[in-house]
Amino acid sequence: MSAVASIGPFFVLLALVKKLQTAEGQVQETYIKVFQVAVRLVKHAGHALVLSGAVLVISGPWPWTTSWVLMTIVIMFSSIIFLARAFSPTLKKFREPGADKLALVSKLHRSVWMYMLLLMVMLWLMVAKPALW
Repeated sequence: MSAVASIGPFFVLLALVKKLQTAEGQVQETYIKVFQVAVRLVKHAGHALVLSGAVLVISGPWPWTTSWVLMTIVIMFSSIIFLARAFSPTLKKFREPGADKLALVSKLHRSVWMYMLLLMVMLWLMVAKPALW
C-alpha cells in the first residue's frame, strides 16, 4: 500500500501538467496547489514506505547487505533528494512575473517521468529481488 501511495499520485499529475500548460490566473494557481498537495502526499507515503520496508527486511530472511536491499536504499535516498529539488522550486517559479511557463511545464513533465522511473526501478528491486553482485 505504501508503495502504491508513493507513486500513484504522479500518474494523475501527468494529466495535470498538460492542463497547467494552458491555465491562467486562479486556475493555474489551483493546479499548482493540487500539484503541491500531491508532492506532499508522496513525501509522507515515502515515510510509510521506508518504515514498512525496514520492518519487512528485519522480519524477513534478507540481510541489510543484500545487493537488492542496498540498491533499493540508494534509489530511495536518491528519490528523496530528487523530490526535494525537482518540484518545489519549479512550482515557485510559476508565480514569478515573466516566467517561461512552457519551459516550466516541460521541466515538471520531465521531472514527473524521472521520479516515476526512479520509483519503478525501486519497486522492481523490491519485487524481483535480483542478485546484483
